[in-house]
Amino acid sequence: MTSQTKQSPTTDQIGRAPKVLLHDHLDGGLRPGTIVELARANGYTALPETDADKLGIWFREAADSGSLERYLETFAHTCAVMQTREALVRVAAECAEDLAKDGVVYAEVRYAPEQHLEGGLTLEEVVEAVNEGFREGERLARENGDRIRVGALLTAMRHAARALEIAELANSYRDLGVVGFDIAGAEAGFPPTRHLDAFEYLKRENNHFTIHAGEAFGLPSIWQALQWCGADRLGHGVRIIDDIEVADDGTVKLGRLASYVRDKRIPLEMCPTSNLQTGAADSYAGHPIGLLRKLHFRTTVNTDNRLMSGTTMSREFAHLVDAFGYTLDDMQWFTVNAMKSSFIPFDERLAMINDVIKPGYAELKAEWLFRQTAVTSGSAAGAR
Repeated sequence: MTSQTKQSPTTDQIGRAPKVLLHDHLDGGLRPGTIVELARANGYTALPETDADKLGIWFREAADSGSLERYLETFAHTCAVMQTREALVRVAAECAEDLAKDGVVYAEVRYAPEQHLEGGLTLEEVVEAVNEGFREGERLARENGDRIRVGALLTAMRHAARALEIAELANSYRDLGVVGFDIAGAEAGFPPTRHLDAFEYLKRENNHFTIHAGEAFGLPSIWQALQWCGADRLGHGVRIIDDIEVADDGTVKLGRLASYVRDKRIPLEMCPTSNLQTGAADSYAGHPIGLLRKLHFRTTVNTDNRLMSGTTMSREFAHLVDAFGYTLDDMQWFTVNAMKSSFIPFDERLAMINDVIKPGYAELKAEWLFRQTAVTSGSAAGAR
């Protein structure tokens, strides 16, 4: 897309722009106040803070600490308060509401059903509770004048042995709110090929899946996810940059894996703030998304864990606007990329692009054009 609107969008415009989110963890996006209330209601006493504001700060500081142990501890607390049907419905509904308020019109939110069984729920009951919550959140968003559609991605933990079971669960709910499958967890030592049976099953069922790959581990993780497992998308995929050489004169040479990823239009679920926290990038300006966008990889912008990163889609885009001077046209490019890469049917993706996303950006660009016209007219009048 050639940028016609040269000005960077304002904070208000970024907030109002339609956005599409493909990589967001349900247990990484709770409201701090909800965590405190659910902990109190369910007798969970291990929270590090019981004041909501202080708890939100603790989550962000723990995620920023550079300590993997502290980072993982944050999820122990959120999962601990998500063990009842009522809690899951509430968390999912609030997730949809919060995303809609931030201008997200379509989201795929992932979670691991196997991590919500301590209160006696079955895997099916977990999925049904979360689906109910998403529908409730969509309804509440409409009442507030916002619009959002949320699909669920069921995640299996790569260090466990339930991937095929979760894949079968995702397939059984594929027409009931679940749009695909994912694996997550530590990459090093737990390659995606450990779960080939799950991926082969999903391919036989013509179902969709993404794989966390190329974040904490490098090119071999990406290669296995694509060539052994057949992933439709790469969760993060940021380390594909290791297969790209930039010479001193600015010329770029792609290795065979990077060329394959670009040529096949394999979507990369980039999460800039999260990547900074985990050390996959050292700054927003130095994040590989800048080069990958220039090279026309199918890059998308995502939040990963909104609570731990203290972020939203609007904040992610604001950081990229500051770092790379992106315009509304660039934002639209990322957003259309994401919608093209979603796991809903093609005609529904196309309708979202043509009837929601493009008109939304056109309206924002029109505001800028009319504002510029007004400024120009005012200057001319003053000159007379």
